[in-house]
Amino acid sequence: MSKTVIVLGGGIGGLSAAHELSERGFSVRVFELRDVPGGKARSVVVPSTAPRQNVGAVNLGSLAAPTRRDLPGEHGFRFFPRFYQHIIDTMARTPYRGSRSVAENLVDTTGTIFARFGRRPLRLPTITPSNVPELFTLVSDLGSWFGPELGIAPEDFAFFGERIWQILTSCPERRMEEYERLGWWEFIGAEQRSDAYQKLFGIGCTRSVVAAQAKLASTKTIGDMFVQYFFNLAEPGISADRVLNGPTNDVWIDPWLTYLRGRGVEYHLNARVRSIEMDGDVVRGVTIEHDRAVSEVSADYYVSALPVEVMATLVTDQIVRADPSLANIFPLSRNTAWMNGIQFYLDEDVPIGRGHEIYLDSPWALTSVSQAQFWTDVDLSRFGDGNIRGVISVDISDWNTPGLNGKPARECTRREIRDEVWDQLKRSLNVQGANVLEDEDLVHWYLDLDIDPMFKADAEPLFVNLVDTWRLRPQAVTAIPNLFLASDYVQTFTDLATMEAANEAARRAVNGILEHSGSDAPPCRIWDLHEPELLEPWRANDRVRYRQGLPWDDTGVRLGLSALAALYRGASALEASIVNVVSSAMSVEDLLSYIRTGESRSELVQRLTSGPGAPSGELLRAFATLAGTAASPAESVATSALEALASAERNSPNAGPPGVTTGNVRFVEP
Repeated sequence: MSKTVIVLGGGIGGLSAAHELSERGFSVRVFELRDVPGGKARSVVVPSTAPRQNVGAVNLGSLAAPTRRDLPGEHGFRFFPRFYQHIIDTMARTPYRGSRSVAENLVDTTGTIFARFGRRPLRLPTITPSNVPELFTLVSDLGSWFGPELGIAPEDFAFFGERIWQILTSCPERRMEEYERLGWWEFIGAEQRSDAYQKLFGIGCTRSVVAAQAKLASTKTIGDMFVQYFFNLAEPGISADRVLNGPTNDVWIDPWLTYLRGRGVEYHLNARVRSIEMDGDVVRGVTIEHDRAVSEVSADYYVSALPVEVMATLVTDQIVRADPSLANIFPLSRNTAWMNGIQFYLDEDVPIGRGHEIYLDSPWALTSVSQAQFWTDVDLSRFGDGNIRGVISVDISDWNTPGLNGKPARECTRREIRDEVWDQLKRSLNVQGANVLEDEDLVHWYLDLDIDPMFKADAEPLFVNLVDTWRLRPQAVTAIPNLFLASDYVQTFTDLATMEAANEAARRAVNGILEHSGSDAPPCRIWDLHEPELLEPWRANDRVRYRQGLPWDDTGVRLGLSALAALYRGASALEASIVNVVSSAMSVEDLLSYIRTGESRSELVQRLTSGPGAPSGELLRAFATLAGTAASPAESVATSALEALASAERNSPNAGPPGVTTGNVRFVEP
């Protein structure tokens, strides 16, 4: 007889846990509060937006069958950065219309627009160019970032670049112990720099990459995610960001639930968790309110995939006695913020951009996506009154700062929120004579029903990572032997309140159940964040410094590289090698692939230096030797660099006198 598991909460964490458990032979029941599956990721129908049929002269109202579907709404738009691995793996194992998977419903974006009041927008590509026209477009777009109109001084660009380099080359121990206690806003020196710098690097990029709050989150959290996104941008041929090709529940959640039910999972909607009942140090059962009745249900194991603010109402003194670390859920439950969506339905689709829009001058920290362009297989004329052609989905991230109307969003009526968001969009997009948004094109709108202006409440706030709160976050496997956690506030590699973190937490919870139950089923795979081996010499150097109580400083490694470049006939060799590598598209792609996938140095060197016409020859072997010594003191690193390249030159079978070409490297007397 299979072991039984009760999952509390039917959002991404709960669905992910049910998925992994059902595929490993467990009997699973899920209890979800809402009448729609999917939690915060769900899409919903906008009530009463589809016309109803009449019988003769009698209007049947809501009793009649709709001639079309109600408009699609959502809690907030979904996006899937390329570095997401856990949730994408689950999506790839979820069938969709026969032989396809729901992962195939993800489509690439091509760029992000940074819109500004009264000024032309900035554009940042999310995919590397694949042809010459795209390359020229990229050069043109990037040119506007470094011009005077942006208002960011060159030295501030350099300073931000140095901060990113510091993140890239810091050891994991420093990130966890030092950067977790350091705010991102402080780390990038935002307070001492221009308003434009703060909006772009402090707020805009943060919202774009990690949907977090720059003034509240730690350097570890934002820095780790920023680095992942950076390497995605460097990978040729793919987009760093993806979105779904239709309403979320249509193309993801509903097919997922169908698959799980087909595997025997019981998924109960409109089920409220009232209490978690303990018997000594183990969970005895859970009290559920469902179908106007209250009952206690029990199982062998329990997985809580509830939001942190809901879980806090269920943690009792008895639970804390069984696992004292769960007392930290109380302070964590206060670390939430409003982040909800509003959708605008237009009778004409608008050409904003093929990706996300970030509104740098928006007081309410707006971001948006114009969805119809990605919903190529969705006939919008089948929704609402049949006149809808465009859908702009907007997330409101700042509910406390006064808007252009002088009021913060949380103090506005629903209509005032609509008017203010629409006004901020128009001021950002209708610039330099362009009329992207016209009032007469707006047919309908929908604000997330979680927002209650009367009581100034948000029924589903977002958990936010604050500085130095990692230590408060519980692990997926608790000290209570039959209770596990699968929510975004759990300690995970992802370290951010996202679908990816919820899925990873669920996998950790399932692995805990597998171990405790003695199951021989394979554990769920868990991915760490990508750390390119190419930068390991710098991280190794920083690890030595950190263990010695010294601050981050890459002077030692830089000295070694400088010595390498200044070696007799070495500077020209380095220049020639770079030219040869860059001139070969295949070689550039090889190197970027190495950065992204974490291919070992030995494998890279073997691949790039084997066979005739290898682009980098012995110089790359010299770099490999250098990388192996990077944890040494600076003098040793420099000496090793000199010896490595000198040895490479001496041992080259084609070595010739100065001024001749050796392989693909031309050696010239200095």
